[in-house]
Amino acid sequence: MQQYPLVTVVGGSGFVGRHAVKALAAAGYRVRVLVRDTVAAEFLKPCATVGQIAIEHADITRPETLAGKFAGSDAVVSLVSILYERGRQKFDAINVAGARAVAAEAAKAGARTFVHISALGIEQASDTRYGQTKMAGEAAVREAFPTAVILRPSLIVGPEDSFFQRFARLSMITPFLPLIDGGKTRFQPVMVTDVAQAILAAVRNPDAAGQTYALAGEKIYSFREMLEMLARIINRRPCLIFAPSCLVKIKAFFLELLPFAPLITRDQVKLLAHDNVVPEGAKTLADLGIEPASVEDTLPHLLSRYVRT
Repeated sequence: MQQYPLVTVVGGSGFVGRHAVKALAAAGYRVRVLVRDTVAAEFLKPCATVGQIAIEHADITRPETLAGKFAGSDAVVSLVSILYERGRQKFDAINVAGARAVAAEAAKAGARTFVHISALGIEQASDTRYGQTKMAGEAAVREAFPTAVILRPSLIVGPEDSFFQRFARLSMITPFLPLIDGGKTRFQPVMVTDVAQAILAAVRNPDAAGQTYALAGEKIYSFREMLEMLARIINRRPCLIFAPSCLVKIKAFFLELLPFAPLITRDQVKLLAHDNVVPEGAKTLADLGIEPASVEDTLPHLLSRYVRT
């Protein structure tokens, strides 16, 4: 019986991870998924044939739990990252030290390919802890695994995304939506399915080794334009109000004190001051052989449960 190559996905039960695991399995790969909560990740197994997906425990903040977990892997995909700090989940521990530990263990295991998911626009966001640690994480990965493929997605859109889904829920409970400093910041949103296909392409294509790719859709939208598009799709008319970033930061400070995930943090307010679009000369989805899906065509389906009839 033919033994297909093994790909180990670290953080495969998250928003991007579940789509990446599905894409890899559909392409015939065996997939080992490393997660902190193995029970919660069991939902991934029906995405493939019996035995094609294996779920194992690992915690990137405890490097000893990674030992031996990449044995036999043709490729390793590193997806674990945080947008805000909470409890023991710290930027340096996850975005930097964790990324380094995964890359080092993959190199030690002799993996042919290492794919690291970073973020678009982090050079411009060097005044944020998120941007600083994502850049440091890329450097740590390159040091441990020089031929790593680095993928930098823009705002990712999908069934569990943190932008359209969040603001759609907000529009159901408040008639106002905030435009931070007028909502002029530009984004180039990309579908999560395209990010998953980019991961698959990076695993498959040896020419991608050592390259960095900006993953984004074809169209650029301002923050205001995205909220206006959202309102049209769900048939609601929220009042878009100008929100000075200085005042939003004060509100974010108090939100960060709450015992649950904050709606927004002070660091994220800083992030929203920087454009998130493909820089000139960057390699893109097209260089991976992928034509971006239309966000506008897909959003009506993704937001159907929020539509007011």
